[in-house]
Amino acid sequence: MLAAAGAQADGIEAARYVSPTGIYGHNVVPGGEYAALEITTAAGATTVSYEGAVFEDTAPRVVDLDGDGQSEVVAVVSDFGLGARVQVFGVVDGAVAPVVANEPIGQRFRWLAIAGIADIDGDGAIEIAYVDRPHLAKTLRIFEVGRDGDAWTLMEEGAMGGVSNHRIGEPDIAGGIRTCAGASEVLVASADWTELLAIRFDGDFAVQKIGDDTSRLAFAAAMTCEN
Repeated sequence: MLAAAGAQADGIEAARYVSPTGIYGHNVVPGGEYAALEITTAAGATTVSYEGAVFEDTAPRVVDLDGDGQSEVVAVVSDFGLGARVQVFGVVDGAVAPVVANEPIGQRFRWLAIAGIADIDGDGAIEIAYVDRPHLAKTLRIFEVGRDGDAWTLMEEGAMGGVSNHRIGEPDIAGGIRTCAGASEVLVASADWTELLAIRFDGDFAVQKIGDDTSRLAFAAAMTCEN
């Protein structure tokens, strides 16, 4: 059950996870479980929480998903029975509210690590890329965000196995989305962490090996498009 408390909203300016908790106890990201999400607008702060779920993530992402000039918030919610899902919050009738989510993974202690948010395939719509169970299934999934009036959708456009962007105990998520020569690329590691990969998606996946170094320094260098 969702609970929200706060002022009427004019537009989302910032978001942060608050109230660290150990009630879920997954512990794949040190200190990465929170009881609430605080979303700030010009009117003030709204705190969002769920009964029977936590926010399990490194940080919420504030981004305009539909191109209307107003930002939304993308978060990861982990249900105690059904595992993680992508959850999007926006402003509805002047108040912060959840607007769309994908289906949860389906099992407790099953997590997803967001790789980035961008128009990955160049079609003008924003996609959310994440690695589904980066320690187990190791599958990159691309979801397109759609909106028709008040109706939002998250539609999976593609999935590719054999990659990861997080190892148990790491405090952050490796890689991200870079734009090189006008094309968006998702940076991840191979499933065994022996290769750093740049992946393009236009309905099909194209994989380029960047190198054998999968350190955070190597990922940071790759984000600059120098290689």
